[in-house]
Amino acid sequence: MTIEEAQKRVDEWIKSYGVRYFSELTNMAVLTEEVGELARVIARRYGEQSWKASDPRGDDNGLKAMGEEMADVLWVLLCLANQTGIDLTQELEKSIEKKTRRDKERHINNNKLK
Repeated sequence: MTIEEAQKRVDEWIKSYGVRYFSELTNMAVLTEEVGELARVIARRYGEQSWKASDPRGDDNGLKAMGEEMADVLWVLLCLANQTGIDLTQELEKSIEKKTRRDKERHINNNKLK
C-alpha cells in the first residue's frame, strides 16, 4: 500500500464507519497519546523499565504491541493529513530531498556513528 492509498483507505473508513473526523485538536491529542503508548512499549522492550502486568505485550516481548502502536500513530497522522489537505507522499519526498541536501555528508563524517 502506498502512502496515498493509505490516506484514501483511512478517509473511506472514516466516511463509512467513523461518522466524521475528530477535530484537528482532538486528533493531535490522540496522536500524542498514541506516541506515548508506543514510547511505553519501547521503554520496556529496549530500555530499563520492566513490564507491568497490565502492559499489553504478548509472547514476543512487546514486538507485536510495538507494531500495533506504530500503526495507531500512523492512523492518526493519516487522519490529520487528510483533514488538513496534506499530501503525505509529496511532503515525505520533499523531506527526503531536504535531508539529503543538508545531511548527505554530515552522518558519514560523524565519528560517533562509526
